Amino acid sequence: MLKKILIGLGIVLIIIQFIRPEKNESNDLTYDISTKYEVSNDINHLLQVSCNDCHSNKTEYPWYANIQPVAWWLNHHVVDGKKHLNFSEFTKKPLFVQNHKLEETIEMVEEMEMPLPSYTYFGLHPEANLTEEQRQMIIDWAKAQMDYLKQTYPADSLAFPERN
Repeated sequence: MLKKILIGLGIVLIIIQFIRPEKNESNDLTYDISTKYEVSNDINHLLQVSCNDCHSNKTEYPWYANIQPVAWWLNHHVVDGKKHLNFSEFTKKPLFVQNHKLEETIEMVEEMEMPLPSYTYFGLHPEANLTEEQRQMIIDWAKAQMDYLKQTYPADSLAFPERN
């Protein structure tokens, strides 16, 4: 009986290898954050190694992303991450959303909620383990971009519209 269960499980594992999620590789930069905001080389590097795999239209997939069900799990993280913040489509959003996303970036990095621990576990992405100095660089950058918005646009365009 156990042998039949193991054979059935093996067959299922083989079959699911052919059911793959669509990869996040468009890399369309039309509305990228760098088209409107100053993103220095240092900040760009930090965003690339610690944020962009889940928060842009270009994910650098590790070798294990070709194995199911791991690929589904990774795809869920990418889809969810892009739903919350997508640097590749940042300037497509209204100004108040851009301002709010910068504010959320500050909060998530300050509270060490980003990058996700599951992204940095087991040394799989060692470059994403940000030092305090790197975290502060991202925070200072996001604050500077918020200051730019405040200096450039009317205050009411940076606040969420009131709901009736």
